[in-house]
Amino acid sequence: MTTNTAELVRDAVAGVSTVDRAENLSAIHGADCAAALWQRQMSPDLLDWMYALPPDQLPKARVIVRPDAVRNVALDICEMSGTPDGTQRTQLIDDVATLADVFAGLMGAKWLRLRFDVVTTNACRRFHIDAVTARLVCTYRGTGTQYGISTNGDDPTRISTVPTGVPIVLRGTLWPTQPKSGLLHRSPPIEGTGETRSVMVLDPVDDPEDEI
Repeated sequence: MTTNTAELVRDAVAGVSTVDRAENLSAIHGADCAAALWQRQMSPDLLDWMYALPPDQLPKARVIVRPDAVRNVALDICEMSGTPDGTQRTQLIDDVATLADVFAGLMGAKWLRLRFDVVTTNACRRFHIDAVTARLVCTYRGTGTQYGISTNGDDPTRISTVPTGVPIVLRGTLWPTQPKSGLLHRSPPIEGTGETRSVMVLDPVDDPEDEI
């Protein structure tokens, strides 16, 4: 069953900007913004296709790539993962390339770490902040990233969930702004539910040699 991406993000958390256009993800640079979320309508055909794929045909990889090469690299990843060719696969690749272009522009990144994860367990189930400058996460299948404010180091008491197909840009621990917002996030706990998530992650990379 697909998630309705047209549903509005309710009960917005302080410090999270919800925008209606990709270019407005630049809100992440605002002094009081810890995360920016692009509320958009994903193609129902693409979402239905993602949910129908056998888990072993979902794209899975981790590479460092120049932003202008993401489209070709995403195609190679789909080929290597056995993701079947067709209109929906092209839509997925186009979307990933678009998000990479937007995110690289936001961060002034010459390189990106592109990661496709297939998740069936409680991966990264603890609330945390990533050790990066910023990270873009888009869940193409399954429950989206969860987030909330921690005021005393404990888990958030109020948890919001990003809709499937909606990209969110999150500041990491290397973002220079002080004080920290207290916004934490996690992958939703799904172990034992039978759910399979398909998650795409982008990180800015200054020097690929430092990542080896």
